[in-house]
Amino acid sequence: MRNLNQVQVYSRAQPLEWRDFWELGKPRVVAVMLVCALVGMALAVPGWPPLGQVVLGLAGIGLAAMGAAAFNHLLDRRLDRMMLRTASRPLAEKRITAVQAAAYASFLSLAGIGLLALTVNPLTAWLTLASLLGYALVYTGFLKRVTPQNITLGGLAGAAPPLLGWTAMTGQLHPHALLLVLIIFAWTPPHFWALAIYKQEEYARAGVPMLPVTHGERFARLQVWLYTWLTLAVTLLPFVTGMSGWLYLAGVLLLNLRFLYWNARVWRGKDKATPLKSFWFSIRYILLLFLLLLADHYLQLLL
Repeated sequence: MRNLNQVQVYSRAQPLEWRDFWELGKPRVVAVMLVCALVGMALAVPGWPPLGQVVLGLAGIGLAAMGAAAFNHLLDRRLDRMMLRTASRPLAEKRITAVQAAAYASFLSLAGIGLLALTVNPLTAWLTLASLLGYALVYTGFLKRVTPQNITLGGLAGAAPPLLGWTAMTGQLHPHALLLVLIIFAWTPPHFWALAIYKQEEYARAGVPMLPVTHGERFARLQVWLYTWLTLAVTLLPFVTGMSGWLYLAGVLLLNLRFLYWNARVWRGKDKATPLKSFWFSIRYILLLFLLLLADHYLQLLL
């Protein structure tokens, strides 16, 4: 196991690796966000969305999201050195300097927002900027350090991608787009608190007031269970409001049964490895849910 007290310090003379900068942008997280944004784009129009607008929209949203992720690495570099999960990040190991990371994050953010403003529409650019600031500054720089409700309050920024995708196609806000945001917003606490339970000792050592650290593991497990039911209720709303049809309903009911299964195990607390398994399943859950929305949308167009 890695010794956190012996983090390797790299010489500044060592050549920079493009992989280190790529890692700063959290590409796997951004990939999930872009899938949600793409679904928002598809649902916003009655047929196929214009390919050029899709590419420009996803490029702008992706660049800004990677910029926000790089700012997250920059602001969290001290905390990252204290946690096994994050101790090997480029800034934590000093493979990249803070100045280099700040310049890289600023470039990505400005490029993404500028691309959206010039080629997509101003509304999407402004909403993307608000999401970037919400995640990089409000959540990472403030909420994460002061309240155990950090992930709940800061979750709105992470829930924005389908809304950004929708506005990229229409230039307008719509209740259905806000419903997509609500789904991710409700899903975020059980998703992340499961990981926080598994990593609570690391969070405690780093001084981060995650819910299991401040209120105890038993209370955090109960909150995961309660928010799971909230998520299940919210995910039925696309069918209830007529946004989606029977294919989505059948698929989401099956997904929700599996989500219930894992988080019931988290709530019972009999297996210390279960929260991490629940965390990984929740990523597949949200991806499959949005793909169901997409499949149902095009099935209804064919019928």
